[in-house]
Amino acid sequence: MAAPDTIQVFVPLKLRKKNGRPKIMPPADYLPSQDQAQDPHILRAIGRAWGWRRRMEAGEFGTIQELAEAVGLAERHVSRQLRLAYLAPEVLKRLTCGREASAVSLYDLSFLAGEGWQEQVRRTFK
Repeated sequence: MAAPDTIQVFVPLKLRKKNGRPKIMPPADYLPSQDQAQDPHILRAIGRAWGWRRRMEAGEFGTIQELAEAVGLAERHVSRQLRLAYLAPEVLKRLTCGREASAVSLYDLSFLAGEGWQEQVRRTFK
């Protein structure tokens, strides 16, 4: 009896949209490895928020409205994303250096900046 020439592999994955882009979702019983990458939207937003914060602290812009006009975005959007520069140090460290996945969306993460540092850590990484 001859061996077959091809092998079929079935991988149980689902496709879902996240931030308007298709994303492959693993099975429900999948345990993520230590080398997983963070959502690039969150990393980009944190970097942008810190850049904006430094520019405002340097006196380049006096108000969020001036900053929003300069970067060509809505004042409401800039205001909300600027909050990410004020997240707890532990949250920032785990998101950027540890590359841990956040349990909340980017939108919700911006509102957590108003919470206490312990509460931010608890709610961000559940």
